[in-house]
Amino acid sequence: MIKMLNAIKTKIDIIKAVAFVTFKEWGAYRTHSMVSIFVGPVYFIVQYFIWTAVYGSAETLNGMELTQMIRYFGATALIGYLTMDFADWNLDMLIRTGKFLTYTLRPLDHRLFAFSQKAGHRILGFIVEFIPCVLIFTLLFKIDMRPVFIGWTIASILLAYLMNFFVHYCLGMASFWIVQTGGLRSVYELIGNIFSGMFIPLVFFPKTIQVIQFFLPFQYTSYVPAMVFLGQYSLGDIQLSIPAIVGIQAIAVLVVFLVSELMYKAAMKQFTAVGA
Repeated sequence: MIKMLNAIKTKIDIIKAVAFVTFKEWGAYRTHSMVSIFVGPVYFIVQYFIWTAVYGSAETLNGMELTQMIRYFGATALIGYLTMDFADWNLDMLIRTGKFLTYTLRPLDHRLFAFSQKAGHRILGFIVEFIPCVLIFTLLFKIDMRPVFIGWTIASILLAYLMNFFVHYCLGMASFWIVQTGGLRSVYELIGNIFSGMFIPLVFFPKTIQVIQFFLPFQYTSYVPAMVFLGQYSLGDIQLSIPAIVGIQAIAVLVVFLVSELMYKAAMKQFTAVGA
């Protein structure tokens, strides 16, 4: 028991150390991150005008009022700042250049290192991207960005954060078998943006596609936390309580984690350090 607690403490110390270094490193280029502050508001403005026109005189569409729709897209923009991930690109680069070899010689698991990097990067994003956009949405657009259930919303966003990381890390590990994964990553990004609910809420898709989303990772990265933010969830004519959908989201994250675990073990047997 003591050994287990010491091991956990060691990993936490590692995460904190790497996250702090990453925060300082990216902090030196914070103006690059601050440029993305404009992405969220522009995305929101486009969605605002589109859906205002779509609603017209209608009070609700697919069970969502216009005010809920506006808050939904405000939430998806903010969630994107908190869960953004680049593990696939980074891992692909390390494998292609052979630099991944240095991580196999270290006592630190690269997946933990990558996760720690993301933590530091997103802490910086929280400061220079998330907070300014909350102020813009609240003060400039007069949108109420307070979640209905703040505790469940935080839990759902953390799970979306983990889901994004594990999925992207799995995409990056494809580089152990495929020379170039750029095309694979581009396809996933396109499909992910569509079926995560970033462009349009999933309740507007055909019922069959809505039901299929329960077995795919996409909705758990954006649609689910956005709906938890609104305090209601339904998909494929299935209405679930907030605790229930967050529980399903947690199970989905666990499944993807196990898949990444199996892929990582297989990848270590595949790695030959070509290019090192």
